[in-house]
Amino acid sequence: MASCLAPPLLLLLLLGSPSAVAPNRCVDAADACTADARCQRLRTAYVVQCLGRAAPGSCPRARCRRALRRFFARGPPELTHALLFCPCGGPACAERRRQTFVPSCAFSGPEPAPPSCLAPLDACEHSRVCRPRLLAFQASCAPAPSNLDGCLRDQIPSCLRAYAGLVGTAVTPNYVDNASARVAPWCDCGASGNRREECEVFRGLFTRNRCLDRAIQAFDGGWPSVLHDQLDPHQDPEHSLLQVSSADASLEGSSMLSVLPVLVLQPLL
Repeated sequence: MASCLAPPLLLLLLLGSPSAVAPNRCVDAADACTADARCQRLRTAYVVQCLGRAAPGSCPRARCRRALRRFFARGPPELTHALLFCPCGGPACAERRRQTFVPSCAFSGPEPAPPSCLAPLDACEHSRVCRPRLLAFQASCAPAPSNLDGCLRDQIPSCLRAYAGLVGTAVTPNYVDNASARVAPWCDCGASGNRREECEVFRGLFTRNRCLDRAIQAFDGGWPSVLHDQLDPHQDPEHSLLQVSSADASLEGSSMLSVLPVLVLQPLL
């Protein structure tokens, strides 16, 4: 999933520079973020950390991921989500969307092939930042077999917020290609041995999740109003939409693939 785009070109692409190709909604989202001081400040911070200071092959990954988490925790959600979920009708737009959160620094490694999904999953299990966020994603995007379409009617906003909360963690997901809106973490299950089933269950949270797919499609449908909503001028910029209660301590030792608690997230930046 990592791109071979050179850093200067990728910097221009990320920051909404003029393009010779036809306008697309991801460009619109970038322009809207640029016009908002807080969104632009936070986006510039992660671009600097993830691209600006890195020599080839030497990304400061921890700082890059932290800046990405701050972007979603502190940026206006109408704008941060517009960048993350902007709908695309062609490969140029899709590549821009895929590259927006700089996969080569944020979550892919120097090796040419992706690692087993057990590696990021195990890292997430032992991370106070990642673990509650993955649990929240499971809970917020979980199917509801009792409903006709298999998903809860009111879970779309919480599912999108929980998905966004994973960007900048050990299991950072991203779009897998330029031909669809399919998402996955940068990993596979080819070398997972006797934990193959566990690995497939984890990857399936992204690749076989009808409720996540439905949430992203619903954002598509609501796109015309997204960038025109009036932001609350009294919103605290330090307030995080992703909060995890202190009750998370009681989850120690439980499996993230078997526990789906109802979580209220708190900043874990």
